[in-house]
Amino acid sequence: MTTRLQPGEVRDAIVKYLSHREGGGEVEDIHAAVCDSLGRDVPASSVRSYLRLNTPSTFRRVARGRYASRQRPPSGRSDRTENASFEPVFQGPNTRLVQADCIAWLASAEERSIHAVVTDPPYGLIEYSDEEQAKLEQGKGGVWRIPPSFDGHARSPLPRFTVLRSHQLDELRAFFRSWGEALLPVLVPGANVIVASNPLLSHLVSHELASAGLERRGEIVRLVMTMRGGDRPKNAHNEFEGVSVMPRSMWEPWLVFRKPLDGRVQDNLRTWGTGGFRRPSVARPFGDVISSSPTRPRERRIAPHPSLKPQAFLRQVVRAVLPLGKGVVLDPFAGSGSTLAACENLGYSGIGIERSHKYATVATKAILPLSRFETNDHSLYTQD
Repeated sequence: MTTRLQPGEVRDAIVKYLSHREGGGEVEDIHAAVCDSLGRDVPASSVRSYLRLNTPSTFRRVARGRYASRQRPPSGRSDRTENASFEPVFQGPNTRLVQADCIAWLASAEERSIHAVVTDPPYGLIEYSDEEQAKLEQGKGGVWRIPPSFDGHARSPLPRFTVLRSHQLDELRAFFRSWGEALLPVLVPGANVIVASNPLLSHLVSHELASAGLERRGEIVRLVMTMRGGDRPKNAHNEFEGVSVMPRSMWEPWLVFRKPLDGRVQDNLRTWGTGGFRRPSVARPFGDVISSSPTRPRERRIAPHPSLKPQAFLRQVVRAVLPLGKGVVLDPFAGSGSTLAACENLGYSGIGIERSHKYATVATKAILPLSRFETNDHSLYTQD
């Protein structure tokens, strides 16, 4: 019986091999070294994807098909604390934002220091590249779909995840596997991990996070009407006017994972303050279906980001992920800072990581105004 690869094994084998080769190595040689080090066959696509997705944060491309390491081989917790040198670009009363690659930040973070994760990652991976963002700003072409105005209201752009090719899906799998492996040591036992996704890709993301060692605990359904789907066949609207190519999306899946518990739930709660969800009130449990409106224009003016989620929804989720209301919430794909804004509103400690300079700049200006944004959602939960 073949044993499953443990979190970080491929990563550590690549870094170990390259750290001893000053001029780097060819992809084929790196793949062979990984297989030799682990004593088993590893898909070459996994090695290639890991190298591409972690360049330039961990590796540097020295020539076509040739990579070199930017760091020493991992050697345990002491290296994590020694290399932790990321300075925040924003510091609020309860939260801070760091502009960095999230996997590089996780590699330097203290083990067992994060109590929950709430994040909306770029699960198409390519939609926030410079090329695709330029096409979005021009309003045409690329992976972003610009919905038509409807009832006098302009709709927010949506990524066209149906156009992702097989190699991009392979990269998506490799990315979320690497991210899950990097995240796991930083979490305390019982930490909740809530990841926004979409119906077309959630199964891929879910599989890789589970393979990285996180426990799948279900999904939170965000009931929201979007403009995704429901269209007639392209360039044949009149001929097939009674046909929808795919169902109109009326919900959004948020994947629910948990780091394995240390003992029973009650033991984990006593030791780490994690292992469950905070109830909206003593009489009412936290549910997995949350009605939500699209993000309002007033919020978008505060935080102009194409994937901005409304505070009325985020505050419910962020409040719930710390069952005792204590701990640190991480958003490793912080965008314009909406998760941190929810933390500020609730008085929770939060850390955000955002790779893009553009959106990190937006977030530094938006976090506190968003935290004060009036949502009229106070009746959704009561203080216990």
